Amino acid sequence: MLAGMTTNVVFGLLRVAILVAALKAANGEIADYDVAATNTYVWIGQGLLGFVLLWGNNELAERVRSGDVVVDLYRPWHLQGALLAEDIGRGGYAFLTRLAPPAVFGMLLFPFQFPAHAHQWPLFGVSAVIALVTSFGVRFLVELSAFWLIDNRGLYGFWNVTSGLLCGLTVPIAFFPEWAREVLWMTPFPALLQAPIDVFLGHGNVVKLLLYQLFWAAAVLAIGHFALQRAVRKVVVQGG
Repeated sequence: MLAGMTTNVVFGLLRVAILVAALKAANGEIADYDVAATNTYVWIGQGLLGFVLLWGNNELAERVRSGDVVVDLYRPWHLQGALLAEDIGRGGYAFLTRLAPPAVFGMLLFPFQFPAHAHQWPLFGVSAVIALVTSFGVRFLVELSAFWLIDNRGLYGFWNVTSGLLCGLTVPIAFFPEWAREVLWMTPFPALLQAPIDVFLGHGNVVKLLLYQLFWAAAVLAIGHFALQRAVRKVVVQGG
């Protein structure tokens, strides 16, 4: 917990330094992001990173490789639902230990753009929870690929490398060219980080952002359910 929290803060400081330098080179503003909004984007994003667990731990895939997943499939539960419940419980703890500390650190030490209206605070909470569910759905699909690939570490590594750019962690999606922004907002990836940050900052229509997140949360969970049903028709594990 302490190592993760410290890492979030250190990388947050590095990201603030780079992005604020870019703003100064662009006369203080890029795509509706001034210094305060950029600091807010960084520190809320650093907090959300641990909360939504963007990169996961690939534990299910490892259980497929070892064959231990057979035990999970014998249990009287729906595997996807059980893992989602577990992830939501983890997220509740992560809210206190991974989301709040970097956000408070940024609020106290840097220019910060607080929500203009009181209702943005609870809506941000709702958006963050939907982002957690969507993140779980995407991670579940990546891990579920091990049923077909047996060893999915290549796909898992590819997700770890590309997800930060796709979801708005590396830089705000608003910094991208218009065509790239339009393409990305047609995928579930901005729902993981950029959408909750936009709700907090008041960028865009909050209702549309929440509906967008709800759609993709439902979509990735439904795809995951279908993929799991297909996977368990014939389970092949290493060793037989």
